[in-house]
Order: sequence, then structure tokens, then C-alpha cells
Amino acid sequence: MLQTFQLDDFFARPCIWVNGPVIVGAGPSGLAVGAGLKEQGVPFIILERANCIASLWKNRTYDRLKLHLPKQFCQLPNFPFPGDFPEYPTKHQFINYLESYAKHFDISPQFNETVQSAMYDETFGLWRIKTTRKSGTNQADQVEYICRWLVVATGENAQKAVPEFEGLEVFGGPVMHACDYKSGESYSGKRVLVIGCGNSGMEVSLDLCNHNAEPSMVVRSSVHVLPREVLGISTFGLAVLLAKWLPLWLVDKILLILSLLALGNVETYGLKRPSIGPLQFKNSAGKTPVLDIGALQKIRSGEIKVVPGIKRFLPGRVELVNGEELEIDSVILATGYRSNVPSWLKESEFFSKDGIPNNPFPNGWKGKAGLYAVGFTKRGLSGASLDAISVVDDIAKSWKEETRQKKKSIAVRHRRCISHF
Repeated sequence: MLQTFQLDDFFARPCIWVNGPVIVGAGPSGLAVGAGLKEQGVPFIILERANCIASLWKNRTYDRLKLHLPKQFCQLPNFPFPGDFPEYPTKHQFINYLESYAKHFDISPQFNETVQSAMYDETFGLWRIKTTRKSGTNQADQVEYICRWLVVATGENAQKAVPEFEGLEVFGGPVMHACDYKSGESYSGKRVLVIGCGNSGMEVSLDLCNHNAEPSMVVRSSVHVLPREVLGISTFGLAVLLAKWLPLWLVDKILLILSLLALGNVETYGLKRPSIGPLQFKNSAGKTPVLDIGALQKIRSGEIKVVPGIKRFLPGRVELVNGEELEIDSVILATGYRSNVPSWLKESEFFSKDGIPNNPFPNGWKGKAGLYAVGFTKRGLSGASLDAISVVDDIAKSWKEETRQKKKSIAVRHRRCISHF
């Protein structure tokens, strides 16, 4: 719901007028919007709560991470990856790419500035964004921005998702979310329970194996596991190509046949597939298929043990839903991330209670009253780039039209002033 405020509230504290949009988030989505606006000559400000761009990639990813998709599906608008980058760039290569992107387009976000609330003021037809800014003395300054357009670019992975588990507080061993995991080096010889079987859960389990740990991976629900490549061709790239000519259900059939030929029947290892195909499942449930990069081989050999859901934790062990008990030393929560939009955006029409636009891709980038969203497509960086292009074009069109109207108004007043005298 859009908010209305009284005049005295509007001027209750010092504020900053932004002659253009305010972009919240300096990850790939926010940078892509900023770069497009730069090229269109539209002024803007990017607000970022961390002290750097792409803080998720820099601070909350494990060391062995590489892009899961080929680089051509991950590059941002108007700036390709360097030619000498591999097909699947590493975490550090991608961070370097983003830093080069920001430098190339001269993008300088406002760092260490956390948005506390953003509301639309119907009285003035403007967005009011209240923030807390960390200063050099560790004091927090209150700042308010006023603007016509607000771009939400915090994305689907703004904060970690941590489910509740009975007895976890009495377990007694280290418990860590995957966002804090860097390497399995310190886990050598340890029995580690990895909760989650998505791409992160699979890769963390593989990394633990490579460092001589003993991981058990909890598979609580069905999951699609696909080979990352088929005969040297990216599975994702093949799916994109087939989807241009064939219905989605048929593309899914082809992918599952190729997966069976390449990986065998993964259900024999405790990895139950969903009843619908991988692309349809992603569209309906938002769950990305796992692209295997070696974890399945470790599962086959028994080096990664697949276990069912958790009933409860006990001191030094865990009881599973099948009654089995495992003695474990550590727990890693590969339980994913979620949007933080509901905690600060005071709006209830465009975004759902989960912080995702109500309209699915490709129609989830524009709301009412100058509100936009980028990075919520559930289609990774390629989807974010497409939305960024749409947002930039729409804002630039409005901004240029309003700028022309202001210039005409000033010119008319100037002529009246001259003729009067």
C-alpha cells in the first residue's frame, strides 16, 4: 500500500534530493542499472550496506566457487568478459570482472549505508528512503533521500535462510551457514553434516571430501541433478537453444534423457527427482537444477553419504527421520538465501511477503509510482541483465521527458519575465 504523510513529517529532518533514481544494492544487478543510466546520461545514486561492490561474492562464498554457467550467460550489458577468461570463471575472476565493470562505467556507490525504510509519499509523489550511514568514527548518521524513482536491486540472495531444527542448541559442535564457509581445510578427519543438496550443498560436500573430511548430505526433498556439460556442450546453453524451438515439456524430456545417459539413475543414490522436468520445476518452484561438477562420483563411491531429513539434534549427534542416528562433529547449513525486501520496503502490491515481485519474469521489473526491481527473476545474471535493460530504458524515457518539460517551463517563465519588463 502506498503511504501518505503530512507536510511537517516530510521536512522533519535533513534530506538529500536525488535528480534521478535511487538504486538499492551494489551487486551485479545494481551495477547493470547504473551502467545503463550512465550511458543514457541519467543521474543516480547507488546505496550499498557493505563496504564494497558485490559483497555476496566477496564475503559470502567459498573459495572453490566458479560460475555454474558459461561466461556468455553471465556477463552484464555492454561489457563482455575478457577473452582470456575460462568458460567457467572463478569467483575471483568474476569479482575482478565486476570491479572492472564499475570502473569502466565510473560507478561509485555510497558504501556502508543501510536502507532502513523506503516509502512512497502520495502527497508529494516522491519516494523517501531513510538510511543509516556509518561514519569514520563508527557513529551512525541518519540520512534521508528523496527521489522520483526507486530501483530495488538487492536480489533474491540478500540474507541467509536458516531453518529451525529441534535440539540444534544442544548439539554442542560448530554450526555454520554455507555463506561463512570458505574451505574444507580445517575439517580434515571431521564428520560433517551438510544440510541441503542444491548447488552449494553439493559443492561444499565435494570440497569437504577433497580435504579428507567425512560429509553426510541431507536431502530433504526432490532435486534435479544434471551434468554441467553434455559432449562438451553446456547443458544450460543447450536448454536455452532448444527452448527457442520446442515446448518446455519436450526440452525437459530431452534433458532428462541426456542426464540418464551421462549420470545414470541418480535415484539409486537417494536423490529423488521431482515429478516434473527441471525447467518446469524451476519455473513453478523456483529451484535451480544442480549442475554436477564431481559430487555425484563421490556419492557413488560412498565418500559423500546421502541421508534423509532431520528429526532432531542431540548432543554430538543427529537423529534422522528414518530413525537412524549419526555421530557428527560439525554442521554446515547449505539452506540457501532469501530476499530482505520486506524488512525495509513499505509496499504491499508489487512485492510478495517473501520479497519477490508478484509478477513472474519477464513482467516483474516494473511496479507503480516509479518502483522497479532487478535481480529477482530466478534466472541468474542473464535474467537480471534483461530486467536492467528494461528498467534503464523506462527510467531514461521518463527522466528525459520530465527534464524537457522543466526546461520548457523555465523558458516560458523567463520570456514572461522579459516581456513584463
